[in-house]
Parts: sequence; structure tokens; C-alpha cells
Amino acid sequence: MGPTLAEAKALIAAAQKVAAEIDKPITTVVVDSGGFIVPCERMEGARPLTPSIATAKAYTAAIMQRPAKMLKTWCQTQPEFFAQVSRMGHHPIVATEGGVTLKREGVLLGGIGVSGGTGDEDQEICEKALAATGYDIDFAEWNRVKK
Repeated sequence: MGPTLAEAKALIAAAQKVAAEIDKPITTVVVDSGGFIVPCERMEGARPLTPSIATAKAYTAAIMQRPAKMLKTWCQTQPEFFAQVSRMGHHPIVATEGGVTLKREGVLLGGIGVSGGTGDEDQEICEKALAATGYDIDFAEWNRVKK
């Protein structure tokens, strides 16, 4: 299960609107709950590596079932294990801002990844795009994870 193509395109449009407001050319990737790409769109001027980075962020959020930035403590406290796990899937697993889980009414649908700004800008773009398109932006059940 995951977002429809139309829903994914709406997310990308919302992300691009925010990115244009802060003058950041980005790539946005939306994946389903299995981490498979629904669409990927690179804005004119976005750097060539941004599609790969955004894909890794979206994939991480979907398959780890939490925003990618919530994996930072795990990455820091168990770096050897994290390094091994981070290479196991179809795409790298990353612990950084800009990859957020897609949930609606508590149901996991996939992930969104943004690359092109700073980590904080990528995270803000994700969160604003989710809010604009009706996805959950509160991940309170995961707040127990130490930052």
C-alpha cells in the first residue's frame, strides 16, 4: 500500500512550491511502504546527485517507519552495526534530515525524501509539503527515541 500517483505528484508540487519560496532547486522522491519509487522529480538547477540522495531519504523513512533524522542516535551509538544495516536494502539507509514517513490517520503509506537544500531546509520542505497535502506530521509515538 502507498500513495497513489496523483497523491505523490501533489506532494511533489507542494514541496516544489516551498522550495521555490526559499530559492532552492530540489529533487523530491515519494516511495510506497515497501520503499519503491512512485515518482521522482528534479527541479531545474538541482544538483545531479540530489535524486540519489532524495531516494535514500524517502526509502529510509518508509522502511524504517520513522523520519530518517530519528536514526541519528542509532547511527552514533552503534556505528558499526548501522553501517552494515545501511547497505542491506535496495537503497542506502541514511540518518539525516529530509526523509519523512508518509502516514495518514496513523496508517503507514511510504516516505518522502527531499534533497537540494541544507538538512534543515530539506526537513522543513518535507514537513510543509506533508501539512499542505493532509498527511500526519506528528510522530509522537516515536518521540521516545533519544535524539
